[in-house]
Amino acid sequence: MNTIKVDAKNTQMVAHRGVSGLEKENTCAAFVAAGNRSYYGVETDIHRTGDGNFIIIHDGNTARVGHDNINVEETTYETLRRIQLCDRDDTKSRADLHLPSLEEYISICKKYEKHCVLELKSGFTDEEIEAMIARIEALEYLDGVTFISFGYENLLKVRKVKPEQSCQFLTGDASDEMIAKLVSDKLDIDISYPSLTEERVNALHAAGIKINCWTVDKKEDAERLISWGVDQITSNILEGA
Repeated sequence: MNTIKVDAKNTQMVAHRGVSGLEKENTCAAFVAAGNRSYYGVETDIHRTGDGNFIIIHDGNTARVGHDNINVEETTYETLRRIQLCDRDDTKSRADLHLPSLEEYISICKKYEKHCVLELKSGFTDEEIEAMIARIEALEYLDGVTFISFGYENLLKVRKVKPEQSCQFLTGDASDEMIAKLVSDKLDIDISYPSLTEERVNALHAAGIKINCWTVDKKEDAERLISWGVDQITSNILEGA
């Protein structure tokens, strides 16, 4: 099994939770798989832990990825790090599958020169956003990071610390009202791809908004979006040819 190639032309391809169509999502294995392929970027998700640290995981609990139903935001970082995750066949057959740290994710992307697309899952405080940014700056890779979130306030908090930082709002809304809001706050968009039409792509671009879209796993859908000129496509399995 391997990725499905698509002629991406000028559209940048982003690996969703790493190459999660091949490796367990949001693991170092998935990030390295993306690093060894032609992806422009690697997307992942970050939560706060119960002791104020950060951990890479999509859900608010570990049940889906590791069977044990542990609440992420109520559990210490070290406890979460000790959990062995299931592989894609739902068995705990690989000792290397654990929840990554923020530093591991950033360092892998830096090593392979991939852009980080970091989804802020928790409702982070100003202080937590500042701490996260400081830790990425310590790795000298903040310029290689785009922050994304369904929480608009998370992105505004990033903007307070780093006014020019790349940020994309996760949404299914490409209305004129949304465009005006994004322009006002100088944010780009990461949109559910069925919400897009060629007319909406043109309207977003006319307003100077960069378009990422998720989660596109069918080649024909990607080819249509590429023909409309979207800037980025996030996929579990599609890779630029």
